Amino acid sequence: MSLPLAQLTPALVWLNIIGIAVFAASGALAAARRQQNLVTFAFFAAITSTGGGTVRDLLLGAPVFWMHDSGAIAVSLGMAVLVWVTPSWLWRGKALDWFDAIGLAAYAVYGAAKARSLGIPALPAVVMGVVTACMGGIIRDVLAGEPSILLRPEIYVTAAALAAALYVGLGSLGLPMPLAAGIAATAGFILRALAITRGLSLPLYRG
Repeated sequence: MSLPLAQLTPALVWLNIIGIAVFAASGALAAARRQQNLVTFAFFAAITSTGGGTVRDLLLGAPVFWMHDSGAIAVSLGMAVLVWVTPSWLWRGKALDWFDAIGLAAYAVYGAAKARSLGIPALPAVVMGVVTACMGGIIRDVLAGEPSILLRPEIYVTAAALAAALYVGLGSLGLPMPLAAGIAATAGFILRALAITRGLSLPLYRG
């Protein structure tokens, strides 16, 4: 049985809310780029913000979080409407990438934390953090007809893995969970930010 949200530390609760909100915004932005209607905005926002957590919960055998917490869908729909009603110039450039980077870092830590709360060992918990952080964006890209983020050269999954691994590692060393979560999420975001701004990438296979 998954821990109720109220039993998680406030820092982790906020990371979950932030992850839902910014991933929802990134999904709505993907719809905005294609000049879609509000229903499509809402669908993209919901599927992007809940996709990773849904896969995580199914793999963990836990209740799917948004089926038991209407706040997740409410936040997603609210972000879809917010993107819809605000001027388009606010969302130009790399806005989608930056929203996605924040969600990636927050959700990687939250996913790993939820796995650990269910007694999952360290390494699988890190993997659950990566799944939580990445699957929503992958689903969004597939639905939008964009090349998957996994196939782009700049660092993405590695940033999620860093955040999840740091959280699990620091927690195992006895660091207070809010501090571990803050350090881990910040490190994951910085790595992804470097990838966005400087094209930081891992070496490619040359055959």
